[in-house]
Amino acid sequence: MGQDYSCDPKPGDLIEIKRGVYQHWALYVGDGYVIHLTGECSLSSRNGSKRAKKAKVKKELLKDVVGNNKWNVNNKYDRSHTPLPVEEIIRRAESWIDEEVDYDVVGCNCEHFVTMLRYEKGISNQV
Repeated sequence: MGQDYSCDPKPGDLIEIKRGVYQHWALYVGDGYVIHLTGECSLSSRNGSKRAKKAKVKKELLKDVVGNNKWNVNNKYDRSHTPLPVEEIIRRAESWIDEEVDYDVVGCNCEHFVTMLRYEKGISNQV
């Protein structure tokens, strides 16, 4: 598991995972675990005319999510947004586990999801 910085994540930290041309984001919840969006899948409406993208919220070990990719703690929005108390961040994150959520790379991606948990506002400057 590659790590860019020699620091240990703390509960409530945003984890940026570098995956080539894009970054995947997760929220560290402690004991080696993160909560993040996984397995984007397309679902069709009953008549097949409309497709909505969905992702599932999972709690998994950071090392499994990262694999061989580089990662770091990146709470970059703390300069412009006040994080919620850690206990609230974790409570909010855990309430989403195993839920399916709408996914849109521009308006509702993995970074939007974790920043919503940390700051109560979905933010992403990836796209």
